[in-house]
Amino acid sequence: MTQSARRIFARIAGTGSYLPDKVLSNDDLAKTIDTSDEWIRTRTGIRERRVAADGQTTSDLAFEAGRRALEAAGVTASDVQLLIVGTTTPDLIFPSTACLVQHKLGANGCMAFDVNAACSGFMYALAIADQFIRAGNVRTALVIGAETLTRMLDWSDRGTCVLFGDGAGAVVLKADDETGIISTHMHADGAHKELLWNPVGVSAGFRPEQHNAGVRVLMSGNEVFKVAVKTLDAVVEEALAANDLPRSAIDWLIPHQANLRIIQATAKRLEMPMERVIVTVDRHGNTSSGSVPLALDEAVRSGKVQRGQLLLLEAFGGGFTWGSALLRY
Repeated sequence: MTQSARRIFARIAGTGSYLPDKVLSNDDLAKTIDTSDEWIRTRTGIRERRVAADGQTTSDLAFEAGRRALEAAGVTASDVQLLIVGTTTPDLIFPSTACLVQHKLGANGCMAFDVNAACSGFMYALAIADQFIRAGNVRTALVIGAETLTRMLDWSDRGTCVLFGDGAGAVVLKADDETGIISTHMHADGAHKELLWNPVGVSAGFRPEQHNAGVRVLMSGNEVFKVAVKTLDAVVEEALAANDLPRSAIDWLIPHQANLRIIQATAKRLEMPMERVIVTVDRHGNTSSGSVPLALDEAVRSGKVQRGQLLLLEAFGGGFTWGSALLRY
């Protein structure tokens, strides 16, 4: 078969992740707000989360996760032709966090940019990198999801501050003749903006009085839960139908780690036992775009996920945005 006729796939060559050192438990939160370990665990499944140190930025977390993914893949920074960071908490307005990470890694010169799709940021970035590789324009890509969401929380709001944590995960994608990413399915609906959002920004303005809120996450929890379960059901079924696969074909579900009840609802829809679902929300909280690659890296390094297995990744975030990816690891 000629080079031009060959099918090219984006295959995961290595994974990496990084969590800040500081652990913030539910009991720690109960000392400052009206909550308890039982209240948080029964509603979310979260026991603890990580918090970035003073002066530690999103690009710092992304750099560590990216460095570990490169090591696992056996490639150097100079091999990277595309670097995408999914994040909603960039270090700066510009340059992009991806450019900052690129320089820290020593990958200067490659294409680098951020994707802001809230908690679906890594999934969107993965889908974009997949297309660049399939088109034959890139042979090695580094895709990172990284967040420092604790920087934008209202620590007096028990409905949101108990949910989120900081962290980063990364994958190296390489062009391969063997099947890797099989399909990706991304969606968005901006009609639900005010159910989960941060009401300040550059052109809208940063003055808190404009929306009776500062730089903080605002969320209507019950409504978000309902939409998340419905849309994740649909996008999971979409991935299976697009590839004419039964639910039983999936070896592992690696979901966005927002709420254990949402994860359990998705697993039930797939008729998948929780033993085949990767869960890190209890220890990481919701790390937004960092959650799926963090969970993937833990699953790979623990030995649960093995080469050749079929994985289904999915995420849901503010926007609303949501997406899934079916891949052969």
